[in-house]
Amino acid sequence: MTPSHITTHVLDTGNGRPASGVAARLEARTADGWKGIADGVTDDDGRIKNLGPEQLDAGTYRIEYQTGEYFQATNTETFFPAVTLTFSLTDPAQHYHVPLLLSPFAYSTYRGS
Repeated sequence: MTPSHITTHVLDTGNGRPASGVAARLEARTADGWKGIADGVTDDDGRIKNLGPEQLDAGTYRIEYQTGEYFQATNTETFFPAVTLTFSLTDPAQHYHVPLLLSPFAYSTYRGS
């Protein structure tokens, strides 16, 4: 399998485990709005290792996570039915890892490696 330019990892900090089964969509900003590039679902370790192609151009991208569906499946009330993280890909030669730390009423993120 060819490595993806974008990867993500979702951790459920409310229960201290990886968040498996979270659907996510990668989109690119274009002159006409947002264009879908790839869809994925986190594995048992909370990771999507192949979210998108091997190479992307510099630009603005976003990942939308379907957190409401994840929490509904675990019978957990949440304030966030979806989380959208928008970021700039500035160097097409680099790999971009976008982690999401998630709980029912808060989330955070950072530029991963």
